[in-house]
Amino acid sequence: MSTSTADLFRATVDRRDLAALQDLFTEDIRLYSPVKFTPFEGRPMVMGLFGVLLRVFEDFHYVGEFTGTSQTSGDGGTADSAVLLFRAKAGGKGIHGIDLLHFDDDGRIKEFTVMVRPQSAVHALGEAVLAGLAEDGLVPAPTGR
Repeated sequence: MSTSTADLFRATVDRRDLAALQDLFTEDIRLYSPVKFTPFEGRPMVMGLFGVLLRVFEDFHYVGEFTGTSQTSGDGGTADSAVLLFRAKAGGKGIHGIDLLHFDDDGRIKEFTVMVRPQSAVHALGEAVLAGLAEDGLVPAPTGR
């Protein structure tokens, strides 16, 4: 069920297998990022974001996992959930973070929240992700720099 989805997700990210991630997400997945106020919405946009993240993160690895239930942000209901702790680097900055996954009744990921620290890493990650999204044509290129 959802625990196995979390295990599949971890293994897929460890393999850096972008194609295999798609089947783990619902069509209407929402991803809440520390570098953007509004969520990334829908499987195509989230898949595009993961393509960028797999390029941007250096030495990404999960270091722990917690499972249970939690309240979802969309409808206020509860869902099976997993918290995956990770370490990585982006732009030369060390990152410590968590991925909070909420699952639908079929065990697919319907909501995904990423939290990272420290603030300097959030800034470096934000710049790298924005550049990657613009490079892939998923957001307009930044102007005025």
